[in-house]
Amino acid sequence: MTFWRNPEIKKQLYTYLAVSAVLLLAAEAVAARATSQETWQLRQAVRLLALGCVGSALVWGGLFHFIHTAGRYRKLSRLAEQLDVFLHDDRHAVIFGQEEGELAILQDEVWKMTVMLREQADALQGEKQYLCDAITDLSHQLRTPLTSLNLIQTMLGEPDITASRREELQRQLKMLLRRIDDLLAALLKMARIDAGAVRFASTRLAFAEVSLAAAAPLRIPMELKGQRLLLHGEEAAGFTGDGAWSAEAIGNILKNCMEHTPRGGQIDLYWEENAVYSELRIEDNGPGIAPEDLPHILERFYKGKNQDGFGVGLAFARMVFTAQNGVLTVENRAQGGARFAVRFYKGVV
Repeated sequence: MTFWRNPEIKKQLYTYLAVSAVLLLAAEAVAARATSQETWQLRQAVRLLALGCVGSALVWGGLFHFIHTAGRYRKLSRLAEQLDVFLHDDRHAVIFGQEEGELAILQDEVWKMTVMLREQADALQGEKQYLCDAITDLSHQLRTPLTSLNLIQTMLGEPDITASRREELQRQLKMLLRRIDDLLAALLKMARIDAGAVRFASTRLAFAEVSLAAAAPLRIPMELKGQRLLLHGEEAAGFTGDGAWSAEAIGNILKNCMEHTPRGGQIDLYWEENAVYSELRIEDNGPGIAPEDLPHILERFYKGKNQDGFGVGLAFARMVFTAQNGVLTVENRAQGGARFAVRFYKGVV
């Protein structure tokens, strides 16, 4: 029997036998020391009394103790079987137990551990799937520019290519290389944010200052397209966050608006601050976003009907704002154009 293989049971049995032997020897010694005047019946009575005490202790004490121990080991064996089912056969098996006591506490703690292990396994599986999807998306995004690079390289090798054609191909080559470099840089930053490796600063920032810093790299292309950038809001209004990361995120939204605003168009930045949140709105007067693209426009690698690029700029902006207790939303304006709004809440939402 597996019950008798437990060292604890053997030790208990040996202890009972040793105590019984000591009690019997003590009773025999007491009976042997009786004086000659004591009758034979009295000595026998002492021996019988000692045997009765030992026997009663062995029967009732041992019986109760071993039955109780056997029941405890049966429960432990059942718990081990349930764990084995959970680990090998059914990940969603439930460890039942409704009794009280130390064993029930142990059973409850084991169940908590199994739930935690299950959640960690699910999270690990989700991370693996996310990594697989990210690699698939990245390979898909790089396939088109790499194909174009191969074609340009082939055309540059043609013997009868003209100087103007060579210059045009070299310009396209540089543009494609820059786009690939921008994509890899954005993905690296997003990966750092996903991994929690970015330490965002928490300083008081003015919307006007951050907006101007975000728009600075876009001044020249906007001027070439005849577009205007208008700022609306109080000078003191601002939010708490990281200036460099926030400026880059806002710059991505401005770049998206600039690319979808026609020549001579206008981009407006509105901001306000109250006791609950600080909000920045970026609006353009372009064609807006297709209704089927609105629910997905902030997703990574999503490209709408009228969207060029790789589909990471807006996703990067959303990640940066989310990491700073902000919420980025997008909608179409009633009068035409798109509206991006980011709220930085002053408390945990």
